[in-house]
Amino acid sequence: MTDTTQQPVATQDFARIDEVTALRERSLVQKILASQPFWVTIVLALICLVMNWIEPTFLTADNLFNITRNFAFIGIMALGMTAVILTGGIDLSVGSIMGVVGVVCGLLLQAEYHWLVAVVAGLATGVVIGAVNGALIAYLGLPPFVVTLGMLSVGRSLAVVLSENKMIYEFGPYAEQFYWIGGGAIFGIANPVWMLIVLTVVFAIAFALSSWGRYLYAIGGNEHAARLTGVPVDRIKMQAYIVSGLTAAISSVMIVGWQGSAINALGTGYELRVIASTVIGGANLMGGEGGAYGAFIGAALIEVIRNALLMAGVDSNWQGTFVGAFIVLAVLLERIRGRKSD
Repeated sequence: MTDTTQQPVATQDFARIDEVTALRERSLVQKILASQPFWVTIVLALICLVMNWIEPTFLTADNLFNITRNFAFIGIMALGMTAVILTGGIDLSVGSIMGVVGVVCGLLLQAEYHWLVAVVAGLATGVVIGAVNGALIAYLGLPPFVVTLGMLSVGRSLAVVLSENKMIYEFGPYAEQFYWIGGGAIFGIANPVWMLIVLTVVFAIAFALSSWGRYLYAIGGNEHAARLTGVPVDRIKMQAYIVSGLTAAISSVMIVGWQGSAINALGTGYELRVIASTVIGGANLMGGEGGAYGAFIGAALIEVIRNALLMAGVDSNWQGTFVGAFIVLAVLLERIRGRKSD
């Protein structure tokens, strides 16, 4: 009697294990299908295929080189913006930071300082501005929107004053080395793209595996609960804005090197493209959701749309409409995914 009663139990146990295993497999698939960056990648691939069918020159090496180089500048900034948005904040000053950093680099090169000095000074400028934003937001409790909007105006004004409202293009004896930073290429891939790839990997690891990344998600998910659990909220929030300022500075240094000149209007309107990249890539403006790959693929999609419209002969003034529509669709998709998870 004992053996006959144990056999069905064992059979039931194995059945339950199979059910659990299948459930986990389905959950993994569902997790991938629910990932916004996954669907953005699919849309990006479809647009590229359709455009290559319409215009065979779309996927040529030269055009891909231009597309990747152009979205790299936005993608680098979007990585830093993702750190800020994860905390539930926003940084509207990144475009103006680009302007100030570009002018600082240009002035030092014009004064015949070594290109390394110009680069370090430019990066330090971005860090300082980001630290000011972070201190006002984290330690004084001012709203991120107000602080960074104010810094947008202050930064642009500083860029105009420092440059005396003139273009800076005489970069002195170290011009060629500086030009290579943003205008050079390795193995046929532009240097800014290599920088974006490296930073994407670094940020992906930091977000997923470091305590800093977990703190960012915790603050964006519930700041009050994060404080109660011992998360150094103020310090982490300040660091997020410093990182945002640094990535804006990196992008500025590289784009000035590519263009071969520095103007105080550099980065005007870029803050909207950067925020759009993060949102399209799955970042939640309320905080607590987003990732490095999402910033990467969101920036890529925006540039591919822009390039596709130009090659299709669409008036460039319509670009904002298409990008805005994708932003709304991205937010709508995030809302739908949120309801399903609930």
